[in-house]
Amino acid sequence: MPFICGILCVCCEAVCDLLGPTFMSRIINEGIRGGDNGKVVRWGVFMLLVTGAGAFFAVSRNVLASRVSQKVGEELRGDLFAKIMSIAEFETDRLEPGSLITRMTSDTQQVTQFINGIMRIFLKAPVVCVGSMVLAAMLNLKLSLIIYGVVIVVMAVIFISMKLSYPLYSKLQAATDRLNSVVQEYLMGIRPIKAFGTYREEEAKFAGANDSLYKASFTAQLVITLTSPIMTLAVGAGTVMVLAIGGSMFEAGAASPGDISAFIIYMSQILTSLTTITNIFNTFVRTKASTERISEVIKSKDDFTGGKITDIKFETLEFRNVKFTYPTAALGGKARPALDGISFKVSRGETLAIIGPTGSGKSTICALLLRFYDADSGEILIDGRPISDYNVEALRNAIGYVSQKPMLFSGTVEENLRFGRENASNEELDKAIKDAQADFIYEKPEGLMTVLGSGGVNLSGGQKQRVAIARALVKKAPALVLDDATSALDALTEAKVREALKRDADSRLTINITQRCASARFADKILVLEDGVQAGFGKHDELMKNCRVYIDIYKSQIEGSHGEEKAE
Repeated sequence: MPFICGILCVCCEAVCDLLGPTFMSRIINEGIRGGDNGKVVRWGVFMLLVTGAGAFFAVSRNVLASRVSQKVGEELRGDLFAKIMSIAEFETDRLEPGSLITRMTSDTQQVTQFINGIMRIFLKAPVVCVGSMVLAAMLNLKLSLIIYGVVIVVMAVIFISMKLSYPLYSKLQAATDRLNSVVQEYLMGIRPIKAFGTYREEEAKFAGANDSLYKASFTAQLVITLTSPIMTLAVGAGTVMVLAIGGSMFEAGAASPGDISAFIIYMSQILTSLTTITNIFNTFVRTKASTERISEVIKSKDDFTGGKITDIKFETLEFRNVKFTYPTAALGGKARPALDGISFKVSRGETLAIIGPTGSGKSTICALLLRFYDADSGEILIDGRPISDYNVEALRNAIGYVSQKPMLFSGTVEENLRFGRENASNEELDKAIKDAQADFIYEKPEGLMTVLGSGGVNLSGGQKQRVAIARALVKKAPALVLDDATSALDALTEAKVREALKRDADSRLTINITQRCASARFADKILVLEDGVQAGFGKHDELMKNCRVYIDIYKSQIEGSHGEEKAE
């Protein structure tokens, strides 16, 4: 309803603007030339009333335009955020976080501004332009032919401008994405950048992205810069022709001074309208590029659905000859699988350690178990049923997960601990904190009410890991997945965490991804990976007899450290 009212206000305002020159023509022709002051006053009053009505309609449409456009922007951002929360992981990889932020902010703002412009001035301009042409023709058909010629030239310029602008604005948005990604990477990695002193490299990277944005912006704006003077020249030439031909017609008695004055005003209105129309099309080109980028997010594939089973106990977990290649890696052609032929089985109450060199596919097993991706071939079975039979939300709720880089959220420590289970009791929070060796929380003045910055920036790496482990334990899920979650802990603290987890091991199935043999050797079963291939599976003693990869890792870590101690 506000949108329709806004459109009506725009149309009424345009009509008021169009009546002004006609009334002025009457004042000159009937009042001033005729020497009738009464008609001057009468038509002048009409002109004032129409101008006042136009001002009222202008204020009304501005208010309505702001309300409607901002509401659309609010709903669009909400829909986009909801969609981003639900899209599949591989779609997030493809679109990239930096680009998604741009689409949520600048692209959405572009659409909002376009809607605001439509309701405020964009619809008014064509109405005024066409109305001026019609009323000018009614005043003097011959002089109006000049206006038609000017409009044809300007429309041709606008068409060419659109054809040239659209690909340029698409490149501009891509350059903006790149700049946002560079800034985001810098902010996320500011500490290692400072530690390594790689300021110059980062500055060079930013300068390159910034220069690309400058060139894209300059090229896109160049088209508009050249278009506007051509239009002004065309309308200016038309105005000169109206004065010249109108003067000749006046001398011949074929045109009145009032008509010529009205024509000049109509030419001015047409110039303003055509300039606005040009801006409309330029804005439309940018908005079209933005809407396509927003549409790409809206049309992206949703997270996996279809499974209906919600009761997940994790009595057993089995991988049968699982093979998987990341979709983004496969886009470039032939790519090496991240996992190839992985088979193992682990039961509730057991701890499975997964070990292997960097890039061997350890974290990929977590991604498949949490169903961020689906395996290309093979089967993943939970309690004897395919993983696809289970509801995705229920599946993830049944897993307490700690990632390689623990993500904490801005807010209090308590809010972070309750992230996966809001109704956890204070006793359960206390137990999880102690089991995760996160007692340092109680040493802080505010305790559980200590406010954490975004990402837990006011905690050390080891502290963040311990809070993340405590958060996973508070969830009390039937499966616990630790993805190299103790890498920042010293050996003593890690041993205490391991002992605490062992006390409650019977209540869950545990997967511990690690690069330390000192941690893996205490697990019930050990899966050894190398380049995505299963190099061994069994207990520590078994692997020390028949698994070359595990033996090499053990010697490099355990025997190597002993050798260093002796050398010292």
